[in-house]
Amino acid sequence: QAELGLNEHHQNEVISYMRFARFKRGLCLKTVDSCFQDLKDSRLVEETFTVDEVTDMLDGLRTVVHSEVESEIINTTYTNVLLLRQLFSQAEKWYLKLQTDVSDLENRELLEQVAEFEKSEFTSSNKKPSADHIKPKLAPLSEGGSELLNKTVAYLQEENEKLKARLKTIETQATAALDEKSKLEKSLKDLQVIQGDQKTDANQDITELENKVAALKCQFEKTLSDATENQKFLEDNLVTTKHDLLKVQDQLSTAQKELEKKFQQTAAYRNMKEILTRKNEQIKDLRKKLSK
Repeated sequence: QAELGLNEHHQNEVISYMRFARFKRGLCLKTVDSCFQDLKDSRLVEETFTVDEVTDMLDGLRTVVHSEVESEIINTTYTNVLLLRQLFSQAEKWYLKLQTDVSDLENRELLEQVAEFEKSEFTSSNKKPSADHIKPKLAPLSEGGSELLNKTVAYLQEENEKLKARLKTIETQATAALDEKSKLEKSLKDLQVIQGDQKTDANQDITELENKVAALKCQFEKTLSDATENQKFLEDNLVTTKHDLLKVQDQLSTAQKELEKKFQQTAAYRNMKEILTRKNEQIKDLRKKLSK
């Protein structure tokens, strides 16, 4: 199958947008077909028509089709702007600046590549059941998050592991220092019994050891505080990203419902019906007058 040079997650996002675009294109084509069918049903009621009547019918049909196609093109443009807005908003949250090359939008080779990709993805022989019949679910951040987020999470997890190892080392050092202090205190008591004049030196050793233990304790508490802050920062990032993904999914669902509602309330279609009804009434009146 044709590929677009993207990773699996981004390629699935492209397929989702192409499915959305194909749905809109189908609605537009149905509207155009219904305009022609209405003309056949409402105006082509006689066996012969004059040149003026045929011209009038074609002009009216052209006006309706022109209005419908123009409206659909404008709506497609606005839809693409909203899609770009979503991508840029996500990039700005990570302080990224994305760039676009408009000249590539008219690259025939790239357009043919996209057409081949669409053909391979949506033809009946190659259609993937999981993509067409199973509604996509929100993927876990460890599997479906952005590449930058995964790198950030991996970095924070690595830093967390380093802090844990450092804590273990400090705990070992603190335990060894406490053991050494106990041994020295015991030795000091023995020396005090044997040599009373060495009491001052022993007290100084104890003070130095106590200072050392206090310094190790402060370092241990600082390292523990840093590890707690990093863990909280990681959890906050994970929650925020999950909320953003849920919001994007809700926006896509709302846009699809609005498109379905738009097809049922097309103003151009209703206007065409009213114009054709008035024209038929005028033709009937004229034919009655001519027969009289």
